[in-house]
Amino acid sequence: QLHLVDSGGGLVQPGGSLRLSCVSSGFNLDNYVIVWLRQAPGKEREFVAAISWSGNSTKSADSVKGRFVISRDNAKNMVWLQMISLKPEDTAVYFCAASSWYPPVESTCDYWGQGTQVTVSS
Repeated sequence: QLHLVDSGGGLVQPGGSLRLSCVSSGFNLDNYVIVWLRQAPGKEREFVAAISWSGNSTKSADSVKGRFVISRDNAKNMVWLQMISLKPEDTAVYFCAASSWYPPVESTCDYWGQGTQVTVSS
């Protein structure tokens, strides 16, 4: 069964850091653009960051620029989202997804992780 597994969420205080991980199951990640999206309670899912097939190009939402970094290691079949200087407004369920398009949009994502909860609160 082909899917993604995302993990690494948790409860962190404002200003803290977390690193989310995304690993593929049943297929090679290097064939796909990987995107992180998030959905806060009562809000629509939104784009966070994306990384191209080789990792030499990345994009991120204005709200996370300078704080979140997306990276990948195709040999390990993994993608990470390093998050620093977290704010309460970053609280959301974070999903990784795989797309064949760059830059990706949500409708082009073929595979999804189950989501990992990030809560930023004191």
